[in-house]
Amino acid sequence: MGEILRAENISKTYQAGRVVVKALNRCSFSVERGEFVAVVGRSGSGKSTLLRILASFDKPDEGKVYVEGEEISGLKGKKLAQFRQEKIGFIYQDYSLFPEYTAYENVLLPLKIAHQAVDKEQLERLFEELGITDCRERYPDEMSGGQKQRAAVARALITSPQLVLADEPSGALGSHAADALMQLFEEINQEGQTIVMVTHSVKAACAAKRVLFIKDGEVFHQLYRGNLGRDEMYQKISDTLTIIATGGERHE
Repeated sequence: MGEILRAENISKTYQAGRVVVKALNRCSFSVERGEFVAVVGRSGSGKSTLLRILASFDKPDEGKVYVEGEEISGLKGKKLAQFRQEKIGFIYQDYSLFPEYTAYENVLLPLKIAHQAVDKEQLERLFEELGITDCRERYPDEMSGGQKQRAAVARALITSPQLVLADEPSGALGSHAADALMQLFEEINQEGQTIVMVTHSVKAACAAKRVLFIKDGEVFHQLYRGNLGRDEMYQKISDTLTIIATGGERHE
């Protein structure tokens, strides 16, 4: 399939008052086209910082990020905006829908910003596939959490991005809506969409084909789902998180 994303020795330090926080410490990994990768770790492990750097919302202090072989860490201005519009679809935990726009208008927004024509057939098909056709003319405060998150997914997919990045996408959802969203992610991935998702939920991580475990800003371990059943995958992820929590050694 070929590599679509590569992070090389990514380091990031923040100043929190008088305390220096090393969010990422020479973090390296790659993602193949068509993969569904979950990034998990304890709070403060650096996983959300990593996702923001992959999306070019933040810059690393050291290291480089490549998307389709292009180094993005140094992109600026119009080239950076073009990269985000063409390559990345980002899904936020809090949906980040504009309250004054309908679901339809929110989904169309990336196309308007990029001055791209609207493919009405594609738009209708996307709403239908995501099960939110009935929500087209509703405003965010008239929608359930699951409906809002599906609208956010539609907005991320409308530009046909090479890579979808999701930051705790099920974090604000109830159990039923979270399960439905992960099933949706699996279906989208089966159609060829590459997804990298940060999550604290073991259950959500079970939907991914590969799980990266982040500890102290580094990749501690990785786990491939392969032919594992849900229960087996859940147990293996839980066991690894327990090792992390109890100070286990880093896996190469």
